[in-house]
Amino acid sequence: MDRLTSMAVFVRAVDLGSFAAAASALDLSAPMVGKHVRFLEERLGVRLLNRTTRRQSLTDFGRTYYDRCRAVLAEADAADALAADQRLEPSGTLRVAMPVLFGRRCVAPILTDLARAHAGLELDLSFSDRLSDLAEDRFDLAVRTGTLADKAGLIARRVARQRMIVVGAPVYLEGRGVPETLDDLAAHDGVIYRRSGRIPPWLFPQEGAPAREITLANRLRFDDLGAIADAAAAGMGLAWLPSWLVRNQLRAGTLVHLLPDQPPYLYDVHTLWLQTRHLPNKVRLAVDALAAGLPKVME
Repeated sequence: MDRLTSMAVFVRAVDLGSFAAAASALDLSAPMVGKHVRFLEERLGVRLLNRTTRRQSLTDFGRTYYDRCRAVLAEADAADALAADQRLEPSGTLRVAMPVLFGRRCVAPILTDLARAHAGLELDLSFSDRLSDLAEDRFDLAVRTGTLADKAGLIARRVARQRMIVVGAPVYLEGRGVPETLDDLAAHDGVIYRRSGRIPPWLFPQEGAPAREITLANRLRFDDLGAIADAAAAGMGLAWLPSWLVRNQLRAGTLVHLLPDQPPYLYDVHTLWLQTRHLPNKVRLAVDALAAGLPKVME
C-alpha cells in the first residue's frame, strides 16, 4: 500500500473519530480504512489506536505519529500547490521597492517587459532610496545594492554586480592631468556621494588584501548619483560611479574612464523577499527575470 495514502486515511480516521466516518468521507469501505491503519501499524511495529466496539483512542505513540503525519501531509500539499502554481500564468499585483535611479534605469524596464508578457500581472513599483520594511510596507520584493544587513525572516538572492569605475571630464583632465595610479588620485578633487552619515570611501580591490580605501579632497557632495555624473561631466572633479550609469557619457566622450587597468570594485545587487513556505509564482518570475536581465543592462 502507499504509505502517504495510508497516513492520510489514518489522520482522517482520527479527526473524524471512527473508521466508519472516515470511510464515508473518503469514499472507502470501513474495512479498507482499517486495512490502511493496520498497514502502518505493521510497518512501524507499534500500535497506533486502541480500538473497541464502541470507541477508538490514540496510543501515546499514536498521538506523536498523528502529529508528524499531519505535518508530512501538509508539506506534501504545499509541494503539490507549488508545482501547480508554476504552471499558472502569474497574476495579481506585484509590489516592488527599489532605489530611485537604479530602479528607474535598470530594474523598471525589465519588470515592465515581464508585465507586457503576462497580461494578468499588475505592477506597483516604489522608487525610494529609503530601506523599506517588506512586511510593514507590504512589498512582495525589494531590490537593493551594496552590503546587506542581517535580518531574520528575509531571503536574499544576488542577481547582478555593478562595476564601480573612476571617471573624469576631458576639460578637467586637461587642467589637472590624468591619474595613472591610485596614488595619483590624492592630487585630484572628487565629486562625492554622501547620504546621512560619513562620506563612504572609494574602494579598489587589491590582490590578497582588503580593498584599498581612498577619499579625495572634495567641495561637492551629493546624495544623487545622477547629479554626481553631471557635475563630473561639467569638469568639477573626478567621480567614482557605476559603469552602467555613465555608459552614454563614455561613448559620447563627455567622460573618460580612468585607471582602466585597475580592477573595478563590484557592488552586489540583491533581490529580497519575506521567508515563506510557498513563493508566489509572480515573485519567482520577477526574480528570475532580474537575474537574467540586469547583468546585460549593467555591462
